[in-house]
Amino acid sequence: MHRYPFTNSLWRQHDRTLQYPRLESSVSCDIVVIGAGIAGLVTAYELQNRGKQVVLLEAMEVGRGTTGHTTAKCSVQHGAIYSKLMQTFNEEMARLYYEFNDEALDYLRRQVETGFDIDYEVKDSYLYTIDSSSQLASEIEAYQKIGLNGGDATNEVNAVFPFPVQQAAVIRDQAQIHPVKYLNELARRFVEAGGKLYEKTRATEISQSPRPIVTTSTGRRVQADQVVVATHYPFNDIRGLYFSKFEVERSYIVACETNGPVPDGMYLSVDSPSRSFRTFNDGDRSYVLVGGEGHLSGHVTETRTRYDRLEQFANEAFRAKKSSFRWSSQDLITLDHLPYVGQMFSREPDIFVATGFAKWGMTNGIASGLLLADLLTGHENRFTELLDPLRSKFKPADVGQFLKTNIDTATQFVKGTLEKPGSLDDLQLDEGGVVHVDGKKVGAYRDLDNNCHLVSTRCTHMGCGVNWNNAERSWDCPCHGSRFDTQGNVLEGPATKPLHYEKKADVSKE
Repeated sequence: MHRYPFTNSLWRQHDRTLQYPRLESSVSCDIVVIGAGIAGLVTAYELQNRGKQVVLLEAMEVGRGTTGHTTAKCSVQHGAIYSKLMQTFNEEMARLYYEFNDEALDYLRRQVETGFDIDYEVKDSYLYTIDSSSQLASEIEAYQKIGLNGGDATNEVNAVFPFPVQQAAVIRDQAQIHPVKYLNELARRFVEAGGKLYEKTRATEISQSPRPIVTTSTGRRVQADQVVVATHYPFNDIRGLYFSKFEVERSYIVACETNGPVPDGMYLSVDSPSRSFRTFNDGDRSYVLVGGEGHLSGHVTETRTRYDRLEQFANEAFRAKKSSFRWSSQDLITLDHLPYVGQMFSREPDIFVATGFAKWGMTNGIASGLLLADLLTGHENRFTELLDPLRSKFKPADVGQFLKTNIDTATQFVKGTLEKPGSLDDLQLDEGGVVHVDGKKVGAYRDLDNNCHLVSTRCTHMGCGVNWNNAERSWDCPCHGSRFDTQGNVLEGPATKPLHYEKKADVSKE
């Protein structure tokens, strides 16, 4: 028996009826979209329906990426974002960001009306504070200025909560869905419309030629008029210095069967540590999904306690059972907290990107797909300037965040070179760590059969030292968020190449 549950997403428990082939030969098309998450699939689906011939490449399988590891709240309530945008920019920019995401909600509602079976439920969305956060008071004022359908909900929340709150805010008529069912529905309809979807096909390079060429890890090529990079973290981030423009945060989710009542709606605290929760009904089982415990990716080795604290909250607040599912998600936060959607590089007008959705990929991802579809079919879109990846006028807060992010990256790089390795003999079953083997520093994981899996400790993206993640059983890069499994295979980019790997079978411990 393993010492601690392996992580598994609630959303990925249902077998898919459709699987898609690998790309086995080079092809040509109008547009190639890289990444079959929510942004990539909406982009591909829309473009195919608008008369383009689209090829969609997915490094793993549909639903295995970030979208399949979310809480799937579809809401324009993105924490205390509107007061923040008003302070950083102005009221008009805050209103545009709201409308950008609200159009995604309208799009989703229309899809449900046309037969998308995605466990869609209309829910109100709430922010709350236990400690009387001034941040929430400012956010409620922003709601009034923008004209959102909501406002103060302190009395409403206190009437149903198992603990008292100092203040709460609500936005009415938002939604929650089953994210993997949504991706599968988009994928099926995209292929039925004539699109080509290839799974287990990792893009590794985009050439700079008159017609861009995308090369995969197996040497296959896709030539197209335009390329869309929708891989969560753009794998081609070196050009344009995108690696210097993100803060990468990992957060955690548990799904627990409930014994008692859970307030109806979707909730997020603005306190620290933050807590997020919503419900999900799967047949005759009811779950509460609790999220939080975020930290910079790769900076924490002892991640199991993060799940334990969320499970404790679920039990104390809602008398929930021990978690049936637990998983984590990775989020990219841009310097000014607005996504990058549009032309990726100033001198390459045929390469586009969608990234930096922070923790709000459901609506941001859908809206980004609609924006890219307009850009690639010559239609005007009023959100183009708001999300332009080439926006260059830094606010003072952006400069501070830029310095903080890149100083931290340099610190992590140096820290990885100085860290003292342990001993392979010290590793217990189902345990990993950085150790010395034959005079070399390597990453090692001892599995349940007492085999040791050894990998290089240098991330293949930019050479930072990877750290062991004991809940996910993965090697995580603290610089830019790349993740690798125990055999060195890429789990998350921007890295595209695996870590060097070897196996020592049946290692006996002295």
